[in-house]
Amino acid sequence: MGRRLKRLRKIRIHHEGTNILVGSLVLLLIVNAAIYCALPCKIIFYVTALTSIVVYSLLVNFFRCPIRLYEQDTEKIVIAPADGKVVAIEEVDEYEYFNDRRLLVSIFMSPLNVHANWYPVDGTVKKVAHQNGKFMKAWLPKASTENERSMVVIETPEGVEVMARQIAGAMARRIVTYAEVGEECFIDEHMGFIKFGSRVDVYLPIGSEVFVNLGQKTTGNQTVIGKLN
Repeated sequence: MGRRLKRLRKIRIHHEGTNILVGSLVLLLIVNAAIYCALPCKIIFYVTALTSIVVYSLLVNFFRCPIRLYEQDTEKIVIAPADGKVVAIEEVDEYEYFNDRRLLVSIFMSPLNVHANWYPVDGTVKKVAHQNGKFMKAWLPKASTENERSMVVIETPEGVEVMARQIAGAMARRIVTYAEVGEECFIDEHMGFIKFGSRVDVYLPIGSEVFVNLGQKTTGNQTVIGKLN
């Protein structure tokens, strides 16, 4: 029942963008009205109005929040936590939580992608932590460990721990994480949101199957990126 109610609360425009969209609309209307009333030459007004429409359309596009449900069996399945492009598939040493080698699948989100983040697996949230850091370009390898980031560790029903790491980029200056330690989480639910250009890393146990390739585009909560073995 709780999961059904959470699904019903999902909306087309993400609530993280409500204040920004309302504030931007009011500001743009004031600016355009002032230019229309103050300047006799209406060409400037038309240019400003057209620019305002384009800018506002980009903002609406950024904060869109499509309703997506994964209808297949989720046992041992790892779903893409974000829209974007796969920029890394490699074994790495993870020192912030696991302190061992893990299989990393990294997805880069451009400013044109949906920026809501979904839980990659079903399970229970074991750890949530935020780390301040730099704002390097999100596709760089060092961004995983040096940029500002939030970590969410999930233990699946089979007892396997999976980490999802939200990483800020050169444009992203705010990471929002909804996960709370001890709560159950499910594929189909939002894990968080990153504002403007960013990246999400998923750390899987060595030996997990990977179903995506470098450069492949992913759809959050739809693309199967791997399977836990």
